[in-house]
Amino acid sequence: MSQHPTGIPRRTALSATVATAVVGVPALASTASAAPASASTERGSGDRPATAQAPGRELRELLKEIDRDRIEATVRKLAAFGTRHTLSSQDDPERGIGAARDWIHAELKKYAEASGGRMTVELQSYMQEPASRIPVETRITNVLATLRGSVDPDRVHVVSGHYDSRASDVMDAVSDAPGADDDASGVAVALELARVMAKRRPAATIVFAAVAGEEQGLYGATHLADWLKTAGTDVRAMFTNDIVGSSRADDGSRDPYTVRLFAEGVPSSETPQEAATRRSVGGENDSGTRQLARFVRDVASNDATGMDVRVVYRRDRYLRGGDHIPFLERGYSAARFTEPAEDFAHQHQDVRVEDGTQYGDLPEFCDFGYIARVARVNAAVLWTLAQAPAAPSGVKIVTSSLTNSTELVWAPVTAPDLTGYEVVWRETTDPEWTHVIRAGNGTSHTVDLSKDNVFFGVRGVNRAGYRSPVAFPVPQR
Repeated sequence: MSQHPTGIPRRTALSATVATAVVGVPALASTASAAPASASTERGSGDRPATAQAPGRELRELLKEIDRDRIEATVRKLAAFGTRHTLSSQDDPERGIGAARDWIHAELKKYAEASGGRMTVELQSYMQEPASRIPVETRITNVLATLRGSVDPDRVHVVSGHYDSRASDVMDAVSDAPGADDDASGVAVALELARVMAKRRPAATIVFAAVAGEEQGLYGATHLADWLKTAGTDVRAMFTNDIVGSSRADDGSRDPYTVRLFAEGVPSSETPQEAATRRSVGGENDSGTRQLARFVRDVASNDATGMDVRVVYRRDRYLRGGDHIPFLERGYSAARFTEPAEDFAHQHQDVRVEDGTQYGDLPEFCDFGYIARVARVNAAVLWTLAQAPAAPSGVKIVTSSLTNSTELVWAPVTAPDLTGYEVVWRETTDPEWTHVIRAGNGTSHTVDLSKDNVFFGVRGVNRAGYRSPVAFPVPQR
């Protein structure tokens, strides 16, 4: 009788606790002290997936540099511009969206000075013609800082927050709309990451973006996504941080150590043929964005960030949407970070005074320690993505004959420090990968498990021990 990788007969229920390779494979290179800990080849324990990557010294040192006080100063500065409404003044030096734009640009330019020329900063402007919530032609400007990768610069990761704000009336460009939580908090995350990472040399490129026009209809993010798509940019991940300023819900309860990550399932950008293939193999929960969400859990739910990432299997919240959506619509993997339970009493509320207390979306209602922890989650994810090899491409399950084993094939990853690959698998009812199998440094691997019963994936590993996101296979006849 053929054997399961654990030595249990293959026809026995898949309850093994350890998975090893069917064929002998060389051990992956040992990791240096600054590298993340090796991934387990066993089933994950507790609530930690088997694919989890513990942060190494390099990442822990980076996370320690994230400064709560700087984040607070950024949120307070942005709120002090009065309103940052997209239709507000563009040339007043003290009030309005133009003043906020110029301050963000100047801050990023200061950070770039520490990069040795690796970080460039630009204003990306276009004229938006009259459209929904845009009554007259309006200049919309994104502020971008690009930290070019030193090894694989064409592989790009984007992190953003939107710097425009709004009052209760979305067309009110005059009243105070400090927008501390929505979304000075997200901009503060992006700026703090740019400051900390400017001094470092990521292997792949990271773009730190403060976008405008979100409250009027995701205009700035749409322009940025179009620009990247038109240029053929290889964007491997995009994260928007939108409303990440408070752990307080509208009933007064708090959850200061959880951040939600909204992750779309079946991509809206898929062709009918691609969607049919996904349905045929049961891959509705294995889109690129869902693999990205699993990667976030793998590298950022730990003691180094002080946070738990709660993945929500939806594109976004009911009735609303964020700046990741234009990226999803153009076929990129993208997700939204947001606080655990929103305090709707302070969102988009006009500034007012009741019983001597001032209300509105003010800095006083933010938890700056919480924002700093969200920034650490983002930093852990972006740094690991940039340092890890790219996810394998062209991953397929060979289905040319009927067998009770599974042959996986993939295209080679061209990273110069790649040391091998790992095959991961899980029961079809499990949300996260439960087993990891070393697969050597070739481009195929056979596992003595039925492809009909479980889901498989493949990821790359480099010399430093960083693992890529998992790539989900499609059938190959």
